[in-house]
Amino acid sequence: MAKREGLEVSIAVADAAMLSDVDVVSAYPITPQTHIVEHLAELVANGELKAAYIPVESEHSAMSACVGASAVGARTFTATASQGLELMHEVLYVASAMRLPIVMAVANRALSAPISIWGEHSDAMATRDVGWIQIFVENGQEAVDNVICAFRMGEDKRVLLPVMIHLDGFVLTHVIEPIELPDKKDVDRFLPPFKYPLPLDPEKPVTMGAFGQPFIYTEVKWAQEMNLENSKDVILEVWQEFGTAFGRQYSPIEQYQTDGARVLLLTMGSYSETAMVAVDKMRGDGKEVGLLKLRLWRPFPYEELRKAVKGAEILIVLDRAISFGGPGGPVCSEIKAALYKEEKRPKIVGFVGGLGGRDITMAGFEEMVNRGIEIARTGSKREFEIYGVRE
Repeated sequence: MAKREGLEVSIAVADAAMLSDVDVVSAYPITPQTHIVEHLAELVANGELKAAYIPVESEHSAMSACVGASAVGARTFTATASQGLELMHEVLYVASAMRLPIVMAVANRALSAPISIWGEHSDAMATRDVGWIQIFVENGQEAVDNVICAFRMGEDKRVLLPVMIHLDGFVLTHVIEPIELPDKKDVDRFLPPFKYPLPLDPEKPVTMGAFGQPFIYTEVKWAQEMNLENSKDVILEVWQEFGTAFGRQYSPIEQYQTDGARVLLLTMGSYSETAMVAVDKMRGDGKEVGLLKLRLWRPFPYEELRKAVKGAEILIVLDRAISFGGPGGPVCSEIKAALYKEEKRPKIVGFVGGLGGRDITMAGFEEMVNRGIEIARTGSKREFEIYGVRE
C-alpha cells in the first residue's frame, strides 16, 4: 500500500526510477542533481535495484551510454543539470532522432558565467529544440509521478521518444516534502515491462542513424516533428490513466482561480506554488486574477493555451531565463506566437525574474501583477522587464 512520508525530493526521484524497474543508469554528478544519482548508486550497490550502473567521466559520455543502452532495449534513466545538460547537448539530438525512450530528470540550474549553483530555467530553454518530450513539475510529488509517467509515455510504441522531467534545483531537489511513493504492484500494473520494438542485435547487424543526404534529410526531420506533435495524444492518455489509477491528475496547462479572471499570470515550475498563494491574496482583495501553470513544454500545447486564455484581458508571463538580445523570455515569446492569430487575445506582458535562484515572494508576484496591468494599459519602453533588478 502506498505510504506518505517525508522525503528529500532527489531521493524520491531516484526511488521513482527504482519503482519503474530501470535496467541501466548512466550518470555523472553535478550540483544540484547529485543526490539523485548517488541514491541510485546506493540502491544498485545494496542490491535493492537490479540494474547496471555505469559511472562515466562526463555528461557527454553519460548520455552516449544511455543511447547505447536504450538502443539494445534497456529501460534507461539518467539525471543532470546546467552545464552538464549543455555538455550532453549534441547527444540529446541523437537520442530523439533515433527514437530512444530515455528518461532524464533535469535539476534546473543557472548556466555560467558567473557560476551559480541555484535554480532557474536557462538550461531547460537551451535544450528547447532537441526533440525530447519536456515536462515541468512544481513539487516532489509531481516529480515522482511524472518520472513514472515518463517511462510509460516515451516507451509507448506510438511515441518512442526520450522524456525530460524538469524540477527546480535546490528549491525542489534538496527540500524534504511529504511524498506518497506508489506501491510497487500498482506501478507494475501501470507501467508494463519495456519491449523496444527495434533493439540492436549483434546477430542481425544493421546501420542506424547513418549519413542523411539532402534528398532524404528534410523528410526525416519532418517525420521527427510529426512524431513529437502526435505524442501529445499519448501524453494526455497516460496522464488520464495515471489519474484513474493513483488519484492525481495532470494536464498540459493547469488553471488556478481562473473563473472570471480578467488578468492571468503564467508560470512554470516550483514558483507556481508561491504564485498560487499570491493569487489567493489578490482574489481576497477583490482582484480578478488567476494563474496558468505551463506543465507540458514540448510538444507545446497550443490548443490548451488558446482555450485557457479565452476571456482574459491581460496575460502576464514570467520567464526564468533570458533570450539575450532577443524578445526577453523564451516562454513569453512562444506564448505571443501561439496567440498571434487569435482574433480576441489578451495583451501579453513579459517579465524575466528568479534568475540564479533569486526568490520571488508572494508580495513580489503581487507587485509583478500590478506592474503588468500598468504596462498593459500605458505601455513600456522595453519589450520586457526584469523583475527586481538593481540598475
